[in-house]
Amino acid sequence: MSSTNDQQVLQAIVQKAWSDSAFKRSLIEKPVSTIENFLGHSFNLPQGKNLSIVDQSDASTIFINIPAEPDMEDMELNEEQLEVVSGGEGTPPVMVKPINYEGNLFGGN
Repeated sequence: MSSTNDQQVLQAIVQKAWSDSAFKRSLIEKPVSTIENFLGHSFNLPQGKNLSIVDQSDASTIFINIPAEPDMEDMELNEEQLEVVSGGEGTPPVMVKPINYEGNLFGGN
């Protein structure tokens, strides 16, 4: 899988944040202007969207991101999700995984 320009830029931003604490602090406090300074030009933040940078580099903390609820009216489903919806179960399952943890955090299977 080849990485896109966006992936390459994000990787470069993260690597700089890892090595430069002042850059990381600025990125968290003023993400848009910090990224524009890093790039040397403005970037395409869609109208009506905000940008939030969260420092998840503390290995002693398990981070759980709450994703946006899927908009079923504006969503392309894969085969498995289509089967779930066509079976009358409603919304396809949301896959959420704690960051910084590979074990069985909540017990069970």
